[in-house]
Amino acid sequence: MNHTRIISTAAAALLCLQPFVATSAEDATSVSQMFTDGSASTSFRYRYEMVDQDGIDKDAGASTLKSRLTWKSAAYNGFTAGIEVDYVTVIGNESYKTPTNGNAGYPIVADPKGTDMNQAFVGYAGSSYSAKLGRQRILHAGQRFVGGVGWRQNEQTYDALTVSLPDFHSVKIDYSYIWNVNRIFGPIDSTVQAKQWGSDSHALLASYSPAKGHSFKGYAYLLDFDNAAANSTSTYGIDYKGKLGKATLAASIASQSDYGDNPASFDTDYLMAELSIPVKKVTVALGYELLGSDEGVGFKTPLATLHKFQGWADKFLGTPGTGLADSYLKVAGKISGIPVVVFYHKFTADEGGADLGSELDIVGTYKINKNLSAQLKYASYSADTHATDTDKVWLTLNMKF
Repeated sequence: MNHTRIISTAAAALLCLQPFVATSAEDATSVSQMFTDGSASTSFRYRYEMVDQDGIDKDAGASTLKSRLTWKSAAYNGFTAGIEVDYVTVIGNESYKTPTNGNAGYPIVADPKGTDMNQAFVGYAGSSYSAKLGRQRILHAGQRFVGGVGWRQNEQTYDALTVSLPDFHSVKIDYSYIWNVNRIFGPIDSTVQAKQWGSDSHALLASYSPAKGHSFKGYAYLLDFDNAAANSTSTYGIDYKGKLGKATLAASIASQSDYGDNPASFDTDYLMAELSIPVKKVTVALGYELLGSDEGVGFKTPLATLHKFQGWADKFLGTPGTGLADSYLKVAGKISGIPVVVFYHKFTADEGGADLGSELDIVGTYKINKNLSAQLKYASYSADTHATDTDKVWLTLNMKF
């Protein structure tokens, strides 16, 4: 695939849209003003992550700070440009393992230090169309299949062309062609975890709301990776979310098979259903998520924000070959005005029904002021036939200016 030709063609197409855009009173009136009237912001995230994992003698203690500088230009004839740089540094001792630091004897904490160009793009926004070319975030439908892994200090972004088409009979369509995935394990490459995946991938998301309080999302993800062929898959599915009286129902179904240069051959399925009900001052949710398997290969979600799913201890970042069924209970409310969420997960194998383990997750987030918030988070995984007992604690401070 000739990525250079694709990028050049896309850039030319964006420029051809310029005559159809009217300049508003707030828009820049020249290219130079587009840059001089740009705006910048900074944010900082300090985190201490402790990991106590059976089978590893030392506990991990990762004390890291992410400093982010974001700049976005003013609009000129519908065009904008943006740059975002992240710098992750270790505060104190580097008492944890990453794929590149060589600290054997510690559990892994996937927050390597270093500087990374997180975003660098040119964008266009008209009255009905919008597009973005370059390094960018792509966050689809709760990030179950395509996301940014924003929980980690080094975010996952994409070198891509993204186009949002005008609504057609109330259907909104977003399409992305992705030629490179910038993963959370950068900015230094390693033989254990590549910092980038070369890609020839397509991501399509169609959204439709037939009535107030009800929405459908259909998606197609054709993922082909040069240096991660085992993760090359085609996935087609549909999501639903809607209000049923006071309750909220979310459901999803998808099918997946091998794609591109994947050496395996398989066809498997995905199912999810969650019912949320307000009970006095809390919201209670019951959920079930099934990632099937076929020919010893589990349903794959290589671009997902995986930390959001199957427990925060991250024991199921890859689906086991026997598949995975996650039955969970979620309770959300407030304690002394502080939002608190509790999860309990029970994990079993899709094939054979073996008990894999269980997990308790708790998080509380306190907003100190408009610029500063604090979060305390805990995960405790109890192993049965999968992985090992693991406890994790996170203390996070977020600062935005």
